[in-house]
Amino acid sequence: MSRITGPDGRFEPQCPEYAARVAASFARQSFMATIGAELGRVEPGFCEIRLPWRADLCQQHGFIHAGVTTTLADNACGYAAYSLMPEDSSVLTVEFKTNFMAPGAGEMLIARGMVEKPGRSLTVTRAEVVGVVDGREKTVALMQATMMSMAGRPDSAAPAG
Repeated sequence: MSRITGPDGRFEPQCPEYAARVAASFARQSFMATIGAELGRVEPGFCEIRLPWRADLCQQHGFIHAGVTTTLADNACGYAAYSLMPEDSSVLTVEFKTNFMAPGAGEMLIARGMVEKPGRSLTVTRAEVVGVVDGREKTVALMQATMMSMAGRPDSAAPAG
């Protein structure tokens, strides 16, 4: 990365159209549409994804399934990292660890991903997923993830093989 932060200490995107790029990539994720996830706020090094509660996304106890919760956190982390990546690149998850703090309950889940340390090829991120009940947020899960910048492979490119 040529510059990690701007003069105010905040992250500086390498692509001026980072928010539109994130939104276009998000729109191509058919699984996000299938589960009803919505892209929220996108800033350099930050991404928010919202998911209204739906019974068909729940496990046997009526809580949002851990797989869905993890998917939200992974995508929020990935797009937070992607917002800082070069225009000719795409993002891919390398690894993540999730701690579940409470059941996935409430009117909606909100995943907020943020970059901790950007790099040329690997970016360390974290996410918090909260459940919203009567306007109050309760932490459901925490994730730490590493994202890879796939240089020279634009996001819209079809997978090889």
